[in-house]
Amino acid sequence: MTTLVPGSYPLALNENPYGPLPSVRRALERALASANRYPEFLPDRLPRLIAARIGCSPEQIVVGPGATGVILYILQAFAAPGGARVIMADPTFDGYPLLTATVGGNPVPVPLTAAGAQDLDAMAAAVDERTGVVVLCDPHNPTGTRLHPRELTGFLDRIGSRVNVILDEAYIEFVTPERRIDTLALLAAYPNVIVVRTFSKAFGLAGLRVGYAVAAPGIAARIAHWQVPFGMNILAEVGVQACYAAEDELNQRIHAIVDERDRLSTALRRGGYILPDSSANYIFVPLNDPALTRRISDAFTGAGIQVKQYSTGMRVTVGDPVANEAVVRVAREVVGDFVPAIGQIA
Repeated sequence: MTTLVPGSYPLALNENPYGPLPSVRRALERALASANRYPEFLPDRLPRLIAARIGCSPEQIVVGPGATGVILYILQAFAAPGGARVIMADPTFDGYPLLTATVGGNPVPVPLTAAGAQDLDAMAAAVDERTGVVVLCDPHNPTGTRLHPRELTGFLDRIGSRVNVILDEAYIEFVTPERRIDTLALLAAYPNVIVVRTFSKAFGLAGLRVGYAVAAPGIAARIAHWQVPFGMNILAEVGVQACYAAEDELNQRIHAIVDERDRLSTALRRGGYILPDSSANYIFVPLNDPALTRRISDAFTGAGIQVKQYSTGMRVTVGDPVANEAVVRVAREVVGDFVPAIGQIA
């Protein structure tokens, strides 16, 4: 649970800055009356609910405790045997190298391009006979950059069908529908792709731990083999159903976060920062000078602003307007003569 200290701004974990929607909160409160009962032994209703929503077969859905839990299942299924190599961008979501090592796989980091994009050519070149999984993110975590559909299909054609590809769409709801990849069509054409999504970010249910994978039925069955009995809490299905029922309200919140993201990005650019265009609920600030990095980090810490630090910069979650104003104020105060050190990631 994130510790909220008065006067602090928790902007490190890409959480939705707002609480559950009122209708979702009421549904969860009612469901607490059944907290003395176990959930389903293995999830059945929740996969069916999600499948009906996105338009696929329930046999293609595997749910787990957050995207992290689902990723663990996938890596147990396809990376653990024989210590398979897992190709991933560097940096990426921390869970990928951590969970790969946990299951006995071998993480293979591939640096991002100077523009903060996943280097698909370099990632394809890293694939060999020992590779079990390749991880791609759309939008990418931590930079917020997108995959181009033609580049993605070209990459999938190049590596072939033997290697399973995780397409992590944890932040896809922050992308306008017309700019999203048609993932169901992609799965039909490339059955080695496994799409991972979560209810932690746009839906604001991080504390309930609800994530899911969409995959070809045979692959989904292999992933589901690793599910833990009674592993999904009893509020998961209730929360998801309530969020689906409150689609209009949820979209208003997503639009508000996207508007704040764009406002925050514009303000920082006017202050001298060069940022990749983000399609998620965070921005990435590339920093090439260690002195500048330390100064900004110290200034943020002193102002109670918690961000995620990387060797090449920092990721800042889009918060509410007050939190975002604090970020802009501190960042502009610090930049000074360091502007030339702000720019490319590499």
